[in-house]
Amino acid sequence: MTYPPHLLSLLFLSTMPYARYIKPLALQNFMGRKEKEEQARLEVEQEEIRRVKLPKGDQTLGILEQRLGGSRCKVRCLDSHTRVCRIPGRLKRKLWVREGDILLVEPWEFGGDDKGDVVFKYKPTQVQWLHRNGHLDKLEENGEF
Repeated sequence: MTYPPHLLSLLFLSTMPYARYIKPLALQNFMGRKEKEEQARLEVEQEEIRRVKLPKGDQTLGILEQRLGGSRCKVRCLDSHTRVCRIPGRLKRKLWVREGDILLVEPWEFGGDDKGDVVFKYKPTQVQWLHRNGHLDKLEENGEF
């Protein structure tokens, strides 16, 4: 009995002890750059929101108005203050922000009305959840959102 070449590779690999770690050519799906980008975009859109970080204690939500340079930015917060916020060193390389991003801001103990730290940046699906549940209503009243 003769087998087609792609099935021969399956039969041969099944006799090897490490066969479960090797994916035969017949079963591999070859995706180009565009297909991979499309798949990544769909995964982001279908991302399930498990937990959204909400403000605790003195923390407040804000929208980034302007980048000032040197890991500092101007943020308009829900408590009607405009703060110059810095991105702490532990988040500096991980947290990339743009104008219009929704951020979680923690005011400083001294000079808290003028200065603060950026704690967290919300993803677009999390912003939609915050909007649906009424956490961003004050931003809409100010005409910012």
